[in-house]
Amino acid sequence: MKTNQQFDLIRQSATVAMADRILALKASGRAIVPLQVGDPDFATPPAVMDAALRAMQNGQTHYAPSRGLPDLREAIAAKLRRDEGVNFDPASEILVTHGGIHAYYTAMQSILSPGDEALIPDPSWATHSNMVVMLHGGVTRVPAPAENGFLPTLDAWEKALTPRTRVIVLNYPSNPTGAYPSRAYLENIHAFARAHDLWIVSDEVYGSLFYGEAPVCAAAFEGAKERTLIVNSLSKSYAMTGWRVGFLAAPASVIENALKAGQNSITCVAPFVQKAAAFALTDLAMQDVTAQMRAAYARRRDLVLRLSHELESERVRVIPPQGAFYFFLDLRAVGMSSVEMCERLIEEAGVGLVPGSAFGECGEGFIRMTIAASDEDVEAGFRKIVAWADAQ
Repeated sequence: MKTNQQFDLIRQSATVAMADRILALKASGRAIVPLQVGDPDFATPPAVMDAALRAMQNGQTHYAPSRGLPDLREAIAAKLRRDEGVNFDPASEILVTHGGIHAYYTAMQSILSPGDEALIPDPSWATHSNMVVMLHGGVTRVPAPAENGFLPTLDAWEKALTPRTRVIVLNYPSNPTGAYPSRAYLENIHAFARAHDLWIVSDEVYGSLFYGEAPVCAAAFEGAKERTLIVNSLSKSYAMTGWRVGFLAAPASVIENALKAGQNSITCVAPFVQKAAAFALTDLAMQDVTAQMRAAYARRRDLVLRLSHELESERVRVIPPQGAFYFFLDLRAVGMSSVEMCERLIEEAGVGLVPGSAFGECGEGFIRMTIAASDEDVEAGFRKIVAWADAQ
């Protein structure tokens, strides 16, 4: 019998595939340094778990409103005002979703018709492109080379435009590069979108993880809200990846479509999870927890930079990430494909990584290394990568 041929165009997640490989190797007795998964190595704060338990004990275990509980939508609106300086109406412009991926799904489902096309930087997280393909849309990848700070030039955006282009997809700080643009760059992107009547979908899941000046929200410009959809979640900022709670902030007309997509895919997000999320977003101590996690990632980032100067590798070029918790290591000097390097690194050096080519053609020759791991694993893993590369 036939299945949906659209999925023949989509590759399985390279991160998940590597995680499965590591489990198999560990089961055989191999010691592996796992630096492939984008999952905080911190536990969810106990106070957040307590909030969920209280909600369950109070009977919050049945259906919830498909838009999300009012107190969580209020908390999200307050977070957007506090951290991003943007105002969204919690009653009509915010939808609670089953994690950031579901927020992105409802966003794209709401604005794309079959045959519409999206402009997506290369490299970028594979799901951004895969989701468009699943929805029978077209994808044009816009080169964002390392030589330009992993940002597409404005000329590259223009050249990628087609008559069927409907949306620009942004993800800053970026997975996998950690890069994010200046306010001036985003202003130019908005001018480009206005000139060509395009939507902007901005995945800002890593927005709380930055190592200098805070990144600018894509909706934080005069007139930007009318064409901008903000995707976010609590996964990275509060170490809640397994809780699956996120949100979409967008114009009311988009939220109405997204609501239908949510009602017909997940019905609702578990109410006790929503209560825990509202607590995380509003409790002052939880904001301190986020800052502490960011400080730990900054310490590991600095550790890798120090090691890079110490080891002086001619084959591993380290590009300091501005945000997120990844290094996109440049190993083009090794002269192998990203896939071959990752396969050999796990077999010969015992380090689990993700090939840069999984994020697009501009990622070829790079590997993604997470610093969402212990300091010891980050140092050991990076030393192994350099030793292996320099021996080739």
